[in-house]
Amino acid sequence: MAPSFLFTSESVTEGHPDKIADQVSDAILDAILGQDTKARVACETFVTTGMVVIGGEITTNGYVDMPDVVRSTLKSIGYTD
Repeated sequence: MAPSFLFTSESVTEGHPDKIADQVSDAILDAILGQDTKARVACETFVTTGMVVIGGEITTNGYVDMPDVVRSTLKSIGYTD
């Protein structure tokens, strides 16, 4: 008898919190690397209604205004309120 296995995968659509969090994390990474190419970034983003939390470790000689990056990213993906 051939061995059996179960394969699963997850797919999320536009507007899903995971997609939003990925966009914010990517924007933070890009902003930091734009100032310091040797920066080390381990950034996690958590989103819920009306709130974004950034966590992790960032080592850089640059400065990024995180609230500004978050707000501009949300605005660029269609969240205007």
